[in-house]
Amino acid sequence: MTLSPDLLAILVCPACKGDLVYSEAAQTLTCDRCRLRYRIVDDIPVMLVEEAQKF
Repeated sequence: MTLSPDLLAILVCPACKGDLVYSEAAQTLTCDRCRLRYRIVDDIPVMLVEEAQKF
């Protein structure tokens, strides 16, 4: 299932407040500025910096 466009419009990176790039296939939200990738679990974004994956 995809995230709602309304939700995607308001989500920002919790670390830098920058824009996020949504990947439906990978089920992630990516912040290129911080180089962090946030997982989406059961259609819920896990927006915790401590849980984010560095890339």
